[in-house]
Amino acid sequence: MRTVETLGPARFPSPLGLSLIFGDKKVNYVPDTERIVRSVSLGELRAAGVSPESLEKAGPREKVFFDPAKTTAGIVTCGGLCPGLNNVIRGLVLVLLQRYGIKRVLGFRYGYEGLVPSYGHEPVELTPEYVDDIDGIGGTVLGTSRGNQDIGVMVSTLENLGVDILFCIGGDGTLRGAGQIRDEVATRGLPIAVVGVPKTIDNDIYLMDRSFGFETAFSVSSMVLRGAHNEAKCHYNGVALVKLMGRESGFIAASAALAIPSVNFVLIPEMDFDLEGPAGFLGVLERRLERKHHALVVVSEGAGQRFFQEGSPGKDASGNVRFNDIGIFLKNRISGHFKKLGVPHTVKYIDPSYVIRSGRAIPNDAKFATVLAQYAVHGAMAGKTGFVIGRLHEEYVHIPIAEAVSRRKTIDLESQLWLDVLQATGQPQEMTNPV
Repeated sequence: MRTVETLGPARFPSPLGLSLIFGDKKVNYVPDTERIVRSVSLGELRAAGVSPESLEKAGPREKVFFDPAKTTAGIVTCGGLCPGLNNVIRGLVLVLLQRYGIKRVLGFRYGYEGLVPSYGHEPVELTPEYVDDIDGIGGTVLGTSRGNQDIGVMVSTLENLGVDILFCIGGDGTLRGAGQIRDEVATRGLPIAVVGVPKTIDNDIYLMDRSFGFETAFSVSSMVLRGAHNEAKCHYNGVALVKLMGRESGFIAASAALAIPSVNFVLIPEMDFDLEGPAGFLGVLERRLERKHHALVVVSEGAGQRFFQEGSPGKDASGNVRFNDIGIFLKNRISGHFKKLGVPHTVKYIDPSYVIRSGRAIPNDAKFATVLAQYAVHGAMAGKTGFVIGRLHEEYVHIPIAEAVSRRKTIDLESQLWLDVLQATGQPQEMTNPV
C-alpha cells in the first residue's frame, strides 16, 4: 500500500466549515483513512481476495451468435433530441456492414412509432452511403417521437421484417421500452437481441460515468454563460439568470458552472433552498449585489418545484413529469424583490435549452458516441441482449437494462463535485433558514 509523506500532525481546524456527518447533505471532510482502489479489474481484485459486485466488460468476442450473412439489424431513435444521435447511427451502420458484413440494416423512423405499421412510417435501408457525413448534422436522420406503443405490435413488426438485432437509442423512457420489447421477445422465444444505447444530456442514467450528449450540452451551455456574465456585469446591479436542462439531476448546470467560474449561484433539483429570510436565496443575492453589483445565476429546470402550489402540470407523452417553469418564476421573484426594496436593477433571462439539444456533438462527444456504437455492436453480435452499453470507471461495460433504469443518477450533495461547485461559485453551502 503506497502512502504519501506528511510534514507532521495536522493541528489547526480547517476554515472550510465542512461536515463530519455522512448523510446530512453537506459536503464532508475526507478522512486520512479513505483510499481509492488502484485497479478496477475483477481478476486483480479476486487475486487479492476481494470479490465485489461487477459488470460484464464490453468488447469483441472470439465467437459470434449471429451468422453475419443472414443477419438483419434495426435502429430506432426515441425521445428528445440530443447531440451525437447521428454519430451513433453512423457508427452502428459502419461496424455492422463493413466490419461484421451483416446482410442489411433498417432504420425505423420517428421513434417507436416506426415499429407500428398503422402510422405509415416505412423503414429506410441504411447503407454506408446513406450515413455518410450525417455525423456533422444535429438531431437524428431517423426522426424521433415520444410515447408508448403497443409492445406486441412492435415485436411482430420485428418478426415480420426478419430483424435479428434492434438497437434502441434513447434515454430512460426509451430504455424501459427496450426492456419491455426484450421481455416480449423472450416470451415468444424469438432469437432477437435488444440493445440500448444511452442518450440523455442530463447525464442521469444509473451505473455509468456519462451518456453521450452530456459533454456537448455543458460545453455549449458554458458559452452561453460567458455571454450572460457580460450582460450582468455591464449593468448596475445586473442579474443574468440562465435556465439549463436537468429534470432531476443538475449535472449540466454544475459542470457548466465549473467551466465558467464567473457563475455565482447554481440551483439544482437535488438541493433544497428557501427564497425569503436571511439565509434564503434572495437575501444572499441581495448581499452579493451590495458587494459586486452584478450576479450570474444558473438554475436547472427541475429545481425549486416546491414553490409551485398548483403542483405539476401533468406528464408528457413519455410519462415524464412536466415541471413548472422555475426560470420565469425566479425572474419574476428576483425582480419583485428588488423593486420592493427600491433597488435599481436589471434581470436578463436566458433559456437556451432547445438550441443546445438540437445541435451537433462537439469532437469529444462525437468520439464517445461512435465508440459506444462500436461496443454495442460487438455485444449484440455475440448474442448479448437486454443490456445497455455504457462506460464505468473508464471501461466499457454491459449493463442490464433493468439495472440501468432502476434509479436515476443524481448529484450527491456530499460529493467532491458539489464541493467543487461551491468553491467555484462562492455560494453558501446552505440557503435554507433554521427551522
